[in-house]
Amino acid sequence: MARGWESKSIELQQSEAAEPEKKPSVRQTPEQMAEARERKGLLLSRTRILQELHIARNPRHQQMLREALAELDARLAKLNDQQLGCCGSIFQGGELADV
Repeated sequence: MARGWESKSIELQQSEAAEPEKKPSVRQTPEQMAEARERKGLLLSRTRILQELHIARNPRHQQMLREALAELDARLAKLNDQQLGCCGSIFQGGELADV
């Protein structure tokens, strides 16, 4: 009997795998897609720079990587501000600001 239940379980798993996933598709504008690509690229670059900074031994190289990291963070912050619009920045200097 266990064998029968097992085969039914496998059959169910296979049929579920064959069905396409039903996710609600959200249409994005070309601008939103470009922003998402840019954000993904910046995050990948940031990850790479953090890895390089972790293994860097030369102080000048470390400083260069820190500056590059700061530039990437600034660009990511700018993208986030653009995405949130005019009222997205409610924190200023670590404290809540009036919106």
